[in-house]
Amino acid sequence: MAIDLARLRYFVAVAEEGHITRAAERLDMQQPPLSRQIRLMERELKVQLFRRLPRGVELTSAGHALLPEAKSMLARFDRAMEITRRAARGEQGSLCVGIAPTAPFIPLVPKSIRAFREAFPMVSLVLEEGLSNEVVSKFDNDQMDVAFVRAPQVLAQGVVVTPLQEEPMIVALPGNHPIAKRGKAQSISLASLANDPFILIGPQGTGLHDETVAACRAAGFMPKLGQPAPRITSTLSLVAAGLGIAVIPSTMQSVRIAGIVYRRLRAPVPKAFLGLAFRRSDPSPVLKQFLNVVRSIAKSSPPIQ
Repeated sequence: MAIDLARLRYFVAVAEEGHITRAAERLDMQQPPLSRQIRLMERELKVQLFRRLPRGVELTSAGHALLPEAKSMLARFDRAMEITRRAARGEQGSLCVGIAPTAPFIPLVPKSIRAFREAFPMVSLVLEEGLSNEVVSKFDNDQMDVAFVRAPQVLAQGVVVTPLQEEPMIVALPGNHPIAKRGKAQSISLASLANDPFILIGPQGTGLHDETVAACRAAGFMPKLGQPAPRITSTLSLVAAGLGIAVIPSTMQSVRIAGIVYRRLRAPVPKAFLGLAFRRSDPSPVLKQFLNVVRSIAKSSPPIQ
């Protein structure tokens, strides 16, 4: 036998008030319809739930047995409805966020994630580090919802990239490099490094790899390729070991490793791109809320010098 949830609410209100008229006022309805609904409920259940008194009502033993169960059922239903509404508003659910290995050093990225977690604490965030080619694979296999990427294009089906920021690129040199011995204030030309082996971050097709090659071509030479490095940490370790130089985003200067010096590049200074990749057709309200938070913070963030 199915019991109308509305009648359960009527029953609980009358039980708690102990009076039909007061319960009707609490429910914002008239007393006669409420009395009729209670009688119909008793008829359907084939039990008496209330004893009628000269001034009010009191629960029977059957009514006492039903009351905690009715409250529990209504609480579960209300909770289910609230969860549904939160999910529709993007306030509850889950989101897989990809992050390029160098992106966390840009203040915008951790600030955005922190702001989103504070605004939507019931959303479960899964953060995954990945280069552009790895992000493509995740998107293609529906394992990623959005990603901070270093490439202006992500070649996954239906994925678009919104630009967020650009930052100057600098060069990381071994401490014993002849140019490293010059003053810090002096910028250097990329062309002056044409004879050095370049340690590129990630394979061809990833953001910083391709930006470094493009910057060298613009400076009039093709870079000599040193040992490849899959991540920024391994790149800097190879530089510290004297195996080559690396062109990296300026925010990486915060990483202090013995045996490495950083130097600014002379104009035209190559720029490292940061964007947000997502599937434009994705209807997820959680994704929309995340995009809104990141775009708002990006709009108010100062340029990276």
